[in-house]
Amino acid sequence: MHLIVGLGNPGPQYEKNRHNIGFMLIDELARDPAFGPEKKAFDGLVSEGQMDTPKGRDKILLLKPMTFMNLSGNAVAKAMQFYKLKPEQVIVFHDELDLAPGRLRMKLGGGHAGHNGLRSIMQHIGPNFVRGRMGIGHPGGKELVHGWVLSDFAKADQAWLNALLDASARALPMLLSGAPDAADRYQAEVMRLAPAPKLDTRQLNAGKE
Repeated sequence: MHLIVGLGNPGPQYEKNRHNIGFMLIDELARDPAFGPEKKAFDGLVSEGQMDTPKGRDKILLLKPMTFMNLSGNAVAKAMQFYKLKPEQVIVFHDELDLAPGRLRMKLGGGHAGHNGLRSIMQHIGPNFVRGRMGIGHPGGKELVHGWVLSDFAKADQAWLNALLDASARALPMLLSGAPDAADRYQAEVMRLAPAPKLDTRQLNAGKE
């Protein structure tokens, strides 16, 4: 079994924010008929389902914490405790300032780099969970970060955003394969299906590879 978490803030005013790209991916995954209807549980919204993977059928719980970003770990910890999961069975998708828009990088463990959602999860379960870092680019100055992440994606972003969400969902069985290099293969497949856009002049300093 895997717990797949998307990070974001609840409420319609945040729905299209860059900070909510994790929620957007969970919504994309939940459209698959293999998943049941969304319901309230574990201080969040969850959808249960199963997915065929190279190692066989895998049970999956999709989770969007409804506690606001800086308390995301509450929901994750409750779901893990109920299903008796280990951190290695948890995959968290979140916005990443230090990646150019449209980039995806998979990572096991590490720090939180100032991301309040990751910080909260680490406080509850430690660092050894898988992260799906979804690039939103950097506005260029530290003082601009708050407004950047809590602003909606621009119209110009919609093409790469939709492609990234679709590819991340379509390739998910590869991530759940159980192979030692599953995360690397998944990352490569998503980037093959949805190549990141070339940076324009406004984005030359946004994101680090």
